Amino acid sequence: QVQLVESGGGLVQPGGSLRLSCAASGSISRIKAMGWFRQAPGKQRVLVASITSGGSTNYADSVKGRFTISRDNAQNTVYLQMNSLKPEDTAVYFCNADAADLIGTMRGYWGQGTQVTVSS
Repeated sequence: QVQLVESGGGLVQPGGSLRLSCAASGSISRIKAMGWFRQAPGKQRVLVASITSGGSTNYADSVKGRFTISRDNAQNTVYLQMNSLKPEDTAVYFCNADAADLIGTMRGYWGQGTQVTVSS
């Protein structure tokens, strides 16, 4: 089994910054893509950013130029640096990873979510 644990959410004023972290642990043989999704109240969960094991990144248009995703493959950890935060960034942020267990079965895993609130 693979577990994802997020940290780093909280309350921040507009224009501020936060850094989210997500560490994968458990019976992992390989992790392919990792990413961050977010879900605002009453809305669907949407992709914010993703990164492959080779470091290729993809961002939602709404966060390009403000958010940066990175990962530490040795630590099975993915980060999301969020700058110039706006009230519309308020949501629960979920970590996602495509990981293979020790027998090689690949599947997607989700973290429990961390709340990000941007408000004055």
